[in-house]
Amino acid sequence: MNAEEYVSTFSRFGRRAEDLGRIASLLGAAGDPQDGMRFIHIAGTNGKGSMAQMFSEVYTRAGYVTGLFTSPYIIEYSDRIRVNGENIPPDELERTVEELRAAIDAHPLREDFSQFEITQAIAFRYFQKKRCDVVVLETGLGGLLDSTNVISSPLLSVIGSVDLDHTAILGNTIEEIAFQKAGIIKRGCPCVLSPCNREETVEIVRKKAAECGSRLVIPDMSQCSVICSDITGSRFRYKNAQYQTAMAGEHQIRNALTVIEGIKLAADSLKVSDEDIAKGIAAAKICGRTEVLCRSPLVILDGSHNPDGIRALGKVLSGLGGIRINAVIGMHRDKNIFGAVGELTAYVDNFTAVDGFSDMDVPAEELARTIRAAGGKASADVGDIISVIKRAVRENPNGATVICGSLYLAAYVKTHLNNSLFSTIVDKQGKN
Repeated sequence: MNAEEYVSTFSRFGRRAEDLGRIASLLGAAGDPQDGMRFIHIAGTNGKGSMAQMFSEVYTRAGYVTGLFTSPYIIEYSDRIRVNGENIPPDELERTVEELRAAIDAHPLREDFSQFEITQAIAFRYFQKKRCDVVVLETGLGGLLDSTNVISSPLLSVIGSVDLDHTAILGNTIEEIAFQKAGIIKRGCPCVLSPCNREETVEIVRKKAAECGSRLVIPDMSQCSVICSDITGSRFRYKNAQYQTAMAGEHQIRNALTVIEGIKLAADSLKVSDEDIAKGIAAAKICGRTEVLCRSPLVILDGSHNPDGIRALGKVLSGLGGIRINAVIGMHRDKNIFGAVGELTAYVDNFTAVDGFSDMDVPAEELARTIRAAGGKASADVGDIISVIKRAVRENPNGATVICGSLYLAAYVKTHLNNSLFSTIVDKQGKN
């Protein structure tokens, strides 16, 4: 079997971890490839992926060999493991898995490992072979007991926006979830916390940083002024320097500020010019982060899946100038569905609920009922998702079509949808 088939022989979530002993033993069997590497460790409910991409772009431009580990993948498995912006090549993936396979299969806890843990071991071994100067490491779930937290002394801990998500695992309150996220803070290692978090989060992170003797920095929003912000990104000034983001939404400004302050905190170990910071942030893009698939007709793809993330999408939609907005939406059953869709009902004229993009998706009829209960106008369509999207675009040529609700839906769309079809839709407007 090939590498991806091998990884799929492990369960999606593995046995629930009570501590970090299991991942430590796995990496020990693999030769502890993480030892000696320098990490930027990122946790948070929202913004992790965007900030990770920004850090990676900045350090790559500064001339460092930069590893990037993210989750979940969007297009293909290998896009979770990158060096200098390039996915791990297929032959390297196969070779790395073969190097680790005997040790993994002989491990007494083999049946307990998750796909995430196996992928992490593969990534660390690959980063070691590539002699990465720095690895940007995104947590999978939470922080304190997340397998990525096995690293001992990161150059920097980064905590993004904290909101209610994965409550069955992380806790039912902001305080409980913030406690888990703050678990990545290590003794003597500096930390940056994204601005505009709730006071409960700020206090918990402050307390943890103080306990660890870690310097904590929170970007000062009073020193930030937005020049312009629209569907194409934002331009802003911060502490007398000008920046721009390629990803839409003012929440990306907050992510950028976190990255700017984080890079300066780690500057003793990784020197970076102001020009590299600005260029890296401007270049950072991720599939499915308020991504414009087509401008005319306007089609937006967004993978936000919890209230805080979808609230940010709503703010972007509010700036579209009053045009009609239709949404094709699919969600996972482990999310706060009612709270999430409630953030969109004020902006979306009509929802079409879909399913069939994941084995954890909510049945379309059930999702449509939830949207209606939240005050939205919704129907369900259990047909082919791409056909549903094409019809939604065709029926609203002068407005906007938003595909949203799940990163897994975003991945499905990016895999199955050829952007050229939109020109075909436009060409056929008069025939349909």
